[in-house]
Amino acid sequence: MSASHATTRPVRPGWTLALVAVCAFLTSLDVMVVVTALPTMRTDLHASLSDLEWTINAYNLAFGCLMLTGAALGDRFGRLRVYATGLGVFTLASAMAALSTSVEVLVIARVLQGVAAGIAIPVSLTLLSNAFPPETRGKAMGVWGSVSGLAIAAGPLLGGLITQGLSWHWIFWINVPIGGAATVLSAVLLQESRGPRPKLDVIGLLLASLGLLGLVWGAVRAPAVGWGDAEPLTAFAVGAVLLVAFLMWERRAPQPMLPLRYFRVRGFSVANIAAFFQHFALIGALFILSQLFQVGFGDGPLATGLRLLAWTAMPMIVAPLAGSKADTYGNKPFMIAGLFLLTVSLGWLALAVGDGTGYGALVAPLILGGAGIAMALPTGINLVFASMQPEDMGIASGANSSMRELGGVFGVSFMGAVFAANGDYSSASAAVDGFRAALGLGAAASLVGMAAAFFAPGKPRGDQPAEDASPELQGAKAG
Repeated sequence: MSASHATTRPVRPGWTLALVAVCAFLTSLDVMVVVTALPTMRTDLHASLSDLEWTINAYNLAFGCLMLTGAALGDRFGRLRVYATGLGVFTLASAMAALSTSVEVLVIARVLQGVAAGIAIPVSLTLLSNAFPPETRGKAMGVWGSVSGLAIAAGPLLGGLITQGLSWHWIFWINVPIGGAATVLSAVLLQESRGPRPKLDVIGLLLASLGLLGLVWGAVRAPAVGWGDAEPLTAFAVGAVLLVAFLMWERRAPQPMLPLRYFRVRGFSVANIAAFFQHFALIGALFILSQLFQVGFGDGPLATGLRLLAWTAMPMIVAPLAGSKADTYGNKPFMIAGLFLLTVSLGWLALAVGDGTGYGALVAPLILGGAGIAMALPTGINLVFASMQPEDMGIASGANSSMRELGGVFGVSFMGAVFAANGDYSSASAAVDGFRAALGLGAAASLVGMAAAFFAPGKPRGDQPAEDASPELQGAKAG
């Protein structure tokens, strides 16, 4: 039996990729699908818009804070078992959201969806990594990245289409048959594996989860109550203290939840820094662009989604190609090129947007943004796996997933704050001024991610497997 304690069930790479892609699509879709349905939901549920914003924030809070927990549970109880459980709970929570008759029930359902997604995603990536050898893993990650990126970007379109054509309840009902079938097929077909940590680091788990909750809570609440208000400042302070305590604990824990030696591995550290700023720019930009088309240009939900197709179509085309070529040329050039295109895209949009701007002037930068994220997302994830030994991939995947989700939460909050400081909703002209400034911040964040990507290691020479190309990690273990 291997270090990862795999079962004797045969490896099925095709089924693994298909079923993991289903999870990626559903959980990523639910990050943004609610955005264009908020006005209709507000009327049906007799709720304020600020109440319904929690249908977004509650999901992102739980999703972002539980990535490391999901990875640790997978190591302890079995990655397939945890994955199937997470996907099953996500499906049930989606039915609860669809049946909601009050905003309170809807928010509770969204919390449960976020918890389930936070548990399922990191172990799903480990299952995918284990199913493919290093020389073809990049291509598989490219397919995963195209599905995940497409779901995030297509959320506003699908939400608008379903809300106008059926009802907002169906943005959640569509998860139920797909998620249910994927849960059963995963349990029957996929191979089980466990990590090398038979005991849970309970203290580390609590410190990390509560610390991340503090940071995310502060970022989510600050735009509503003010960045100088005691609530977000206290949340930031408590979160920072708990995360410092987590790092101190991990240095001496017998079986740490996140071994600090990982950060001595250049590829792991670079991939996580790039992932944070990449998702800061990506999720923040999609949030801003959705409002730009509706508030600044007067489009409806469906028209907004259709205009974003110039962005959303690119992951389907570019991500598999980038992932495949990364197997030949390495991850670094595609990470740099992808984040460069995203930077150019958001900077171009910030300069091009104005009161009289036609959609035709925005098509080219939207295409560049979609192509850029399709190149950077799968290769960044693949760099994490290429930097780790097989037994470390579960926890490393959870850490990287946490950084992506945290980046998205902070992107929405900070870009929203920049919008509020430079514009408002009193008129289309005033709104456009705020949107331009927010997109400029997104471009700056993507530029920081690109700068970090320059420090990524290149492709290993000769026939050396990618996961063995981490002498820092091997040295740390030996020491």
